[in-house]
Amino acid sequence: MAGGTGTGKKGTRRCAVVVAHPDDETLWTGGTVLMHPERAWLVAALCRGSDPDRAPKFSRAVERLGAVGRIADLDDGPGQVPLDAGLVRRTLLSLTGAGPFEWLLTHSPRGEYTRHRRHEETGRAVLELWEAGELTTDRLWMFAYEDDDGRRPPRPVVSAHRTVDLSDDVWRAKYEIVTEVYGFAEGSFEARTTPRREAFWTFRTPAAARAWVHAQGDKR
Repeated sequence: MAGGTGTGKKGTRRCAVVVAHPDDETLWTGGTVLMHPERAWLVAALCRGSDPDRAPKFSRAVERLGAVGRIADLDDGPGQVPLDAGLVRRTLLSLTGAGPFEWLLTHSPRGEYTRHRRHEETGRAVLELWEAGELTTDRLWMFAYEDDDGRRPPRPVVSAHRTVDLSDDVWRAKYEIVTEVYGFAEGSFEARTTPRREAFWTFRTPAAARAWVHAQGDKR
């Protein structure tokens, strides 16, 4: 079941953030969203819609970001059993519609750290829908972070196509969503990871994105 929250801000330039879980939208790209209040942001999360703790926090986080939020409830159990790709795509479209979006920000099919299958599945689903013409965007932004195979917290990839340095005020607003709204302790993985620099792989065509994924290797 997909749920909606918030009213967002009116704007002619529509942008979307598509993530696996509540908090991913803030952790990996919250600063970029906060820096562009002139755009009409939609934030879609594929999991935790029935979570009595995380779902209400997502509503408050999206409000802080000045966006419209929609959340679904795909399985996110600790076993991380692979989801049916068609189910992921259908659920995603039920949250976002076809677009068009000026920017669409989402996970890379390689994820941001070692390893969360739902992040990877989300990134693959967005790309597959874009390739099929079922999801329309002028530019796809994939989160560009890595953790050296789990040996350290995730950090921006140095060679990313686009990096966004956050001012102290923007980073603090983002950090407060992570710690005050979502309630992660200052020593938690999430709080320690919250980047001051956001990084993205960016693509203007599905073919360019697919070529990059092929060159990098898609985790399965």
